[in-house]
Amino acid sequence: MARELSIFNRINILRTRYYKASTGKESLIKLVGEAEISEQVYNSNAIENSTLTLEETEKILLQIDLDRFISEREIFEAKNLARVVSYIDRRAKEQELTLDVVLSLHKMLISNIQDDVAGRFRKDNEFVRVGSHIAPKPQEVAQRLENMLVEYNANAHAHIVKRIAKLHLVFEYTHPFVDGNGRIGRVINNYLLIREGFVPINIKFIDRKKYYDAFKEFDEKGATAIMEEIVGKALTNSYHKRLAYLEGKKIILLAEYAKKRKLSHSNLINKAARQTIEAFLEKGVWKIGE
Repeated sequence: MARELSIFNRINILRTRYYKASTGKESLIKLVGEAEISEQVYNSNAIENSTLTLEETEKILLQIDLDRFISEREIFEAKNLARVVSYIDRRAKEQELTLDVVLSLHKMLISNIQDDVAGRFRKDNEFVRVGSHIAPKPQEVAQRLENMLVEYNANAHAHIVKRIAKLHLVFEYTHPFVDGNGRIGRVINNYLLIREGFVPINIKFIDRKKYYDAFKEFDEKGATAIMEEIVGKALTNSYHKRLAYLEGKKIILLAEYAKKRKLSHSNLINKAARQTIEAFLEKGVWKIGE
Protein backbone atom coordinates (compact mmCIF):
# COMPACT_ATOMS: atom_id res chain seq x y z
CA MET A 1 0.00 0.00 0.00
CA ALA A 2 2.83 2.43 0.88
CA ARG A 3 4.51 1.78 -2.48
CA GLU A 4 1.19 2.32 -4.27
CA LEU A 5 0.65 5.64 -2.49
CA SER A 6 4.21 6.61 -3.31
CA ILE A 7 3.80 6.28 -7.09
CA PHE A 8 0.36 7.92 -7.00
CA ASN A 9 1.74 10.85 -4.99
CA ARG A 10 4.72 11.10 -7.33
CA ILE A 11 2.42 11.30 -10.36
CA ASN A 12 0.33 14.00 -8.68
CA ILE A 13 3.48 16.05 -7.97
CA LEU A 14 4.76 15.58 -11.54
CA ARG A 15 1.39 16.60 -12.94
CA THR A 16 1.43 19.84 -10.90
CA ARG A 17 4.99 20.58 -12.08
CA TYR A 18 3.94 19.92 -15.66
CA TYR A 19 1.05 22.40 -15.47
CA LYS A 20 3.37 25.09 -14.12
CA ALA A 21 6.11 24.38 -16.65
CA SER A 22 3.74 24.19 -19.63
CA THR A 23 2.28 27.68 -19.29
CA GLY A 24 2.90 29.58 -22.52
CA LYS A 25 4.77 26.64 -24.09
CA GLU A 26 1.99 25.13 -26.19
CA SER A 27 4.18 25.05 -29.31
CA LEU A 28 6.91 23.07 -27.50
CA ILE A 29 4.34 20.64 -26.08
CA LYS A 30 3.01 20.12 -29.61
CA LEU A 31 6.51 19.46 -30.95
CA VAL A 32 7.27 16.89 -28.24
CA GLY A 33 3.98 15.14 -28.96
CA GLU A 34 4.55 15.09 -32.71
CA ALA A 35 8.08 13.75 -32.28
CA GLU A 36 6.69 10.94 -30.13
CA ILE A 37 4.15 9.65 -32.68
CA SER A 38 6.57 7.29 -34.42
CA GLU A 39 7.54 5.76 -31.05
CA GLN A 40 3.89 5.32 -30.10
CA VAL A 41 3.21 3.62 -33.43
CA TYR A 42 6.33 1.43 -33.34
CA ASN A 43 5.78 0.15 -29.80
CA SER A 44 2.06 -0.50 -30.14
CA ASN A 45 2.48 -2.35 -33.44
CA ALA A 46 5.54 -4.27 -32.20
CA ILE A 47 3.52 -5.57 -29.24
CA GLU A 48 1.16 -7.02 -31.88
CA ASN A 49 4.04 -8.77 -33.71
CA SER A 50 4.77 -6.19 -36.40
CA THR A 51 8.23 -6.71 -37.93
CA LEU A 52 8.84 -2.98 -38.42
CA THR A 53 11.72 -1.37 -36.56
CA LEU A 54 11.44 2.12 -35.10
CA GLU A 55 13.61 3.46 -37.93
CA GLU A 56 11.41 1.79 -40.56
CA THR A 57 8.29 3.14 -38.87
CA GLU A 58 9.74 6.65 -38.98
CA LYS A 59 10.58 6.27 -42.69
CA ILE A 60 7.06 5.08 -43.52
CA LEU A 61 5.52 8.05 -41.72
CA LEU A 62 7.92 10.38 -43.52
CA GLN A 63 7.21 8.61 -46.84
CA ILE A 64 10.85 7.60 -47.30
CA ASP A 65 11.66 4.43 -49.26
CA LEU A 66 12.68 1.41 -47.19
CA ASP A 67 15.64 -0.92 -47.76
CA ARG A 68 13.53 -4.10 -47.71
CA PHE A 69 10.11 -5.29 -48.79
CA ILE A 70 7.36 -4.41 -46.30
CA SER A 71 3.87 -5.83 -46.67
CA GLU A 72 1.07 -3.45 -47.57
CA ARG A 73 -0.66 -4.43 -44.33
CA GLU A 74 2.26 -3.31 -42.16
CA ILE A 75 2.52 -0.03 -44.05
CA PHE A 76 -1.18 0.68 -43.46
CA GLU A 77 -0.87 -0.42 -39.81
CA ALA A 78 1.80 2.23 -39.28
CA LYS A 79 0.11 5.02 -41.24
CA ASN A 80 -3.37 4.37 -39.82
CA LEU A 81 -2.21 4.19 -36.21
CA ALA A 82 -0.21 7.41 -36.63
CA ARG A 83 -3.38 9.07 -37.93
CA VAL A 84 -5.37 7.82 -34.93
CA VAL A 85 -2.71 8.95 -32.43
CA SER A 86 -2.68 12.44 -33.96
CA TYR A 87 -6.47 12.57 -34.12
CA ILE A 88 -7.15 11.73 -30.47
CA ASP A 89 -4.86 14.49 -29.25
CA ARG A 90 -7.49 16.93 -30.53
CA ARG A 91 -10.63 14.85 -30.30
CA ALA A 92 -10.25 13.77 -26.68
CA LYS A 93 -10.58 17.33 -25.45
CA GLU A 94 -13.82 17.82 -27.36
CA GLN A 95 -15.74 14.56 -27.09
CA GLU A 96 -16.49 12.19 -24.22
CA LEU A 97 -15.46 8.60 -24.90
CA THR A 98 -18.49 6.62 -26.07
CA LEU A 99 -18.91 3.36 -27.96
CA ASP A 100 -19.53 5.38 -31.14
CA VAL A 101 -16.17 7.11 -30.67
CA VAL A 102 -14.47 3.73 -30.10
CA LEU A 103 -16.03 2.42 -33.33
CA SER A 104 -14.92 5.47 -35.32
CA LEU A 105 -11.35 5.09 -34.02
CA HIS A 106 -11.39 1.42 -35.00
CA LYS A 107 -12.62 2.24 -38.50
CA MET A 108 -9.77 4.71 -38.89
CA LEU A 109 -7.28 2.09 -37.67
CA ILE A 110 -8.41 -0.90 -39.76
CA SER A 111 -9.38 0.85 -43.02
CA ASN A 112 -7.53 -0.60 -46.03
CA ILE A 113 -6.48 -3.55 -43.86
CA GLN A 114 -9.76 -5.37 -43.19
CA ASP A 115 -12.55 -3.12 -44.44
CA ASP A 116 -15.22 -5.76 -43.81
CA VAL A 117 -14.63 -5.63 -40.03
CA ALA A 118 -13.52 -1.99 -39.69
CA GLY A 119 -15.67 0.15 -37.40
CA ARG A 120 -17.83 -2.63 -35.99
CA PHE A 121 -17.81 -5.03 -33.06
CA ARG A 122 -17.65 -8.81 -33.44
CA LYS A 123 -20.97 -10.34 -34.47
CA ASP A 124 -22.65 -13.68 -35.22
CA ASN A 125 -20.05 -16.44 -34.78
CA GLU A 126 -16.97 -14.23 -34.68
CA PHE A 127 -15.26 -15.73 -31.64
CA VAL A 128 -11.63 -14.91 -30.80
CA ARG A 129 -8.98 -16.53 -28.63
CA VAL A 130 -5.86 -14.92 -27.18
CA GLY A 131 -3.56 -17.57 -25.77
CA SER A 132 -5.77 -19.71 -23.54
CA HIS A 133 -8.35 -16.93 -23.11
CA ILE A 134 -11.52 -17.22 -25.17
CA ALA A 135 -13.17 -13.80 -25.32
CA PRO A 136 -16.86 -13.41 -24.38
CA LYS A 137 -19.38 -14.17 -27.09
CA PRO A 138 -20.13 -11.42 -29.63
CA GLN A 139 -23.64 -10.81 -28.30
CA GLU A 140 -22.15 -9.64 -24.96
CA VAL A 141 -19.59 -7.20 -26.34
CA ALA A 142 -21.57 -3.94 -26.47
CA GLN A 143 -23.07 -4.36 -22.98
CA ARG A 144 -19.71 -5.30 -21.45
CA LEU A 145 -18.15 -2.16 -22.93
CA GLU A 146 -21.04 0.01 -21.74
CA ASN A 147 -20.54 -1.42 -18.24
CA MET A 148 -16.80 -0.76 -18.54
CA LEU A 149 -17.38 2.94 -19.28
CA VAL A 150 -20.00 3.25 -16.53
CA GLU A 151 -17.57 1.76 -13.99
CA TYR A 152 -14.75 4.02 -15.18
CA ASN A 153 -16.88 7.15 -14.81
CA ALA A 154 -18.40 6.03 -11.50
CA ASN A 155 -14.92 5.63 -10.00
CA ALA A 156 -13.87 9.21 -10.70
CA HIS A 157 -12.66 9.49 -7.08
CA ALA A 158 -10.02 6.76 -7.63
CA HIS A 159 -6.54 7.51 -8.96
CA ILE A 160 -6.28 7.69 -12.75
CA VAL A 161 -3.73 4.85 -12.81
CA LYS A 162 -6.18 2.45 -11.16
CA ARG A 163 -9.01 3.50 -13.46
CA ILE A 164 -6.99 3.23 -16.68
CA ALA A 165 -5.47 -0.13 -15.67
CA LYS A 166 -8.87 -1.67 -14.89
CA LEU A 167 -10.52 -0.27 -18.02
CA HIS A 168 -7.69 -1.52 -20.24
CA LEU A 169 -7.84 -5.02 -18.75
CA VAL A 170 -11.62 -5.21 -19.16
CA PHE A 171 -11.42 -3.94 -22.73
CA GLU A 172 -8.79 -6.49 -23.74
CA TYR A 173 -10.59 -9.28 -21.86
CA THR A 174 -13.72 -8.45 -23.89
CA HIS A 175 -11.72 -8.28 -27.16
CA PRO A 176 -14.59 -6.52 -28.95
CA PHE A 177 -13.11 -6.54 -32.45
CA VAL A 178 -12.02 -9.17 -34.93
CA ASP A 179 -8.72 -7.31 -35.31
CA GLY A 180 -6.99 -4.28 -33.76
CA ASN A 181 -8.01 -4.82 -30.12
CA GLY A 182 -4.62 -4.17 -28.54
CA ARG A 183 -3.86 -1.06 -30.55
CA ILE A 184 -7.31 0.44 -30.00
CA GLY A 185 -7.13 -0.44 -26.29
CA ARG A 186 -3.89 1.50 -25.91
CA VAL A 187 -5.33 4.40 -27.93
CA ILE A 188 -8.34 4.51 -25.60
CA ASN A 189 -5.99 4.69 -22.59
CA ASN A 190 -4.49 7.87 -24.01
CA TYR A 191 -7.85 9.27 -25.08
CA LEU A 192 -9.00 9.14 -21.47
CA LEU A 193 -5.70 10.38 -20.02
CA ILE A 194 -5.68 13.40 -22.34
CA ARG A 195 -9.35 14.08 -21.65
CA GLU A 196 -8.70 14.14 -17.90
CA GLY A 197 -5.73 16.48 -18.16
CA PHE A 198 -2.89 13.96 -18.00
CA VAL A 199 -0.20 13.29 -20.59
CA PRO A 200 -0.37 10.27 -22.93
CA ILE A 201 1.59 7.14 -22.17
CA ASN A 202 3.67 4.84 -24.36
CA ILE A 203 3.63 1.19 -23.28
CA LYS A 204 6.94 -0.09 -24.60
CA PHE A 205 7.61 -3.24 -26.61
CA ILE A 206 10.44 -4.09 -24.18
CA ASP A 207 7.77 -4.44 -21.47
CA ARG A 208 5.72 -6.85 -23.56
CA LYS A 209 6.21 -9.91 -21.32
CA LYS A 210 5.13 -8.04 -18.20
CA TYR A 211 2.25 -6.53 -20.14
CA TYR A 212 0.96 -9.99 -21.04
CA ASP A 213 1.55 -11.13 -17.47
CA ALA A 214 -0.90 -8.40 -16.46
CA PHE A 215 -3.60 -9.90 -18.67
CA LYS A 216 -2.90 -13.36 -17.27
CA GLU A 217 -3.16 -12.03 -13.71
CA PHE A 218 -6.50 -10.42 -14.50
CA ASP A 219 -7.81 -13.47 -16.35
CA GLU A 220 -6.90 -15.86 -13.52
CA LYS A 221 -7.40 -13.71 -10.41
CA GLY A 222 -9.31 -10.61 -11.47
CA ALA A 223 -6.31 -8.63 -10.14
CA THR A 224 -4.99 -5.38 -11.62
CA ALA A 225 -1.69 -4.87 -9.74
CA ILE A 226 0.70 -5.61 -12.63
CA MET A 227 -1.18 -3.40 -15.07
CA GLU A 228 -1.30 -0.59 -12.49
CA GLU A 229 2.48 -0.80 -12.19
CA ILE A 230 2.89 -0.69 -15.98
CA VAL A 231 0.55 2.29 -16.38
CA GLY A 232 2.07 4.10 -13.39
CA LYS A 233 5.63 3.77 -14.68
CA ALA A 234 4.61 4.72 -18.21
CA LEU A 235 2.93 7.85 -16.88
CA THR A 236 5.92 8.94 -14.76
CA ASN A 237 8.20 8.27 -17.77
CA SER A 238 6.02 10.50 -19.94
CA TYR A 239 6.07 13.30 -17.37
CA HIS A 240 9.84 13.01 -16.86
CA LYS A 241 10.39 13.39 -20.60
CA ARG A 242 8.12 16.39 -21.00
CA LEU A 243 9.42 18.14 -17.90
CA ALA A 244 13.02 17.77 -19.09
CA TYR A 245 12.06 19.73 -22.23
CA LEU A 246 9.64 22.19 -20.64
CA GLU A 247 11.93 23.08 -17.72
CA GLY A 248 14.77 23.79 -20.15
CA LYS A 249 17.12 21.12 -18.87
CA LYS A 250 20.10 19.85 -20.80
CA ILE A 251 19.10 16.38 -21.96
CA ILE A 252 21.93 13.82 -21.95
CA LEU A 253 22.30 10.07 -22.13
CA LEU A 254 22.01 8.32 -18.78
CA ALA A 255 25.38 6.70 -19.51
CA GLU A 256 26.96 10.16 -19.82
CA TYR A 257 25.20 11.28 -16.65
CA ALA A 258 26.66 8.29 -14.78
CA LYS A 259 30.16 8.92 -16.13
CA LYS A 260 30.14 12.62 -15.21
CA ARG A 261 29.04 11.84 -11.65
CA LYS A 262 31.14 8.69 -11.26
CA LEU A 263 28.01 6.63 -10.61
CA SER A 264 27.22 3.06 -11.55
CA HIS A 265 25.49 3.06 -14.93
CA SER A 266 23.80 -0.29 -14.27
CA ASN A 267 22.51 0.99 -10.93
CA LEU A 268 21.09 4.07 -12.63
CA ILE A 269 19.46 1.89 -15.31
CA ASN A 270 17.73 -0.09 -12.56
CA LYS A 271 16.52 3.11 -10.93
CA ALA A 272 15.34 4.42 -14.30
CA ALA A 273 13.42 1.20 -14.97
CA ARG A 274 11.73 1.60 -11.57
CA GLN A 275 11.23 5.31 -12.34
CA THR A 276 12.76 6.37 -9.03
CA ILE A 277 14.96 8.89 -10.87
CA GLU A 278 13.75 11.38 -13.48
CA ALA A 279 15.05 9.42 -16.44
CA PHE A 280 13.02 8.59 -19.52
CA LEU A 281 13.22 6.33 -22.55
CA GLU A 282 13.44 8.10 -25.89
CA LYS A 283 13.89 6.00 -29.03
CA GLY A 284 14.95 3.05 -26.90
CA VAL A 285 17.70 4.96 -25.06
CA TRP A 286 17.63 6.11 -21.44
CA LYS A 287 18.10 9.86 -21.09
CA ILE A 288 17.86 12.37 -18.25
CA GLY A 289 17.66 16.12 -17.87
CA GLU A 290 20.29 17.92 -15.81
